[in-house]
Amino acid sequence: MAPLKFCANISWMFTELPDFSQRIYAAASAGFQAVEAAWLYDSDLQELQRVREATGVEVVLINTPPGDVKAGDLGLGAVPGRETEFKQGLDLALKYAKALDCKRIHLMAGRVPVGSDTASVAKEMEAIFVQNLNYAADILSKAGITGLIEPINTRITDPRYFLDSPHQAAAILEKVGKPNIKLQMDVFHWQIMDGNLTQNINKYFPLIGHVQIAQVPDRNEPDSAGEINYSYLFNMLDKLNYQGHIGCEYKPLRATNEGLGWLKNYWTQSK
Repeated sequence: MAPLKFCANISWMFTELPDFSQRIYAAASAGFQAVEAAWLYDSDLQELQRVREATGVEVVLINTPPGDVKAGDLGLGAVPGRETEFKQGLDLALKYAKALDCKRIHLMAGRVPVGSDTASVAKEMEAIFVQNLNYAADILSKAGITGLIEPINTRITDPRYFLDSPHQAAAILEKVGKPNIKLQMDVFHWQIMDGNLTQNINKYFPLIGHVQIAQVPDRNEPDSAGEINYSYLFNMLDKLNYQGHIGCEYKPLRATNEGLGWLKNYWTQSK
């Protein structure tokens, strides 16, 4: 069985370097054959293309634009009254994805509007999200791209994020019913919200289109002190024959390269 494939999240890793282009080079030098990033939209697209081609590094995931971050946005997919902006953001993400030959886009749900109670707006936000996901599925399918939805924990990271559990995400995916809209499993968020990782991964594995990792609770390297036994989880994903990439979306405790011992050990043991 082929070893698991890891990609560097260059929004979190190699931040010692200011530019995404430099981080791609750094990731390649560290042994990564793939990267992912949240928002590349302030970077020159032609420069990113040039660096991707020069390094041979694959770009496997980007996010849709967050919206107006200064106004408190973190995605627009489920936000009432922002449907037009969501579609415009999707167009921009698609432009970057096509240019970088990136086959996955995280379609960010967004936050419950300030002043609203989650319970009172949940049905409306879900209906808007399903509608936007159906729209995105049709647009992305023409480009051979998979759309992803990611639960983000509301206990530590983002108390107002609309989509916060794998169970909620699975129910939404069932309503959408499109094969190119799948579940993005960030183990960090899943552990904080629900735990029960073995059962949840087994249950939702057919829906999973991408995986991300970080230790809990401090979101550092997988081998740092914390709650999650990543050796066990990597072995589990291997036995399930997971074929996608695993995004390293964590905050390095020191310089990024100093914290890659866990990955180098995995690569050595997998040879």
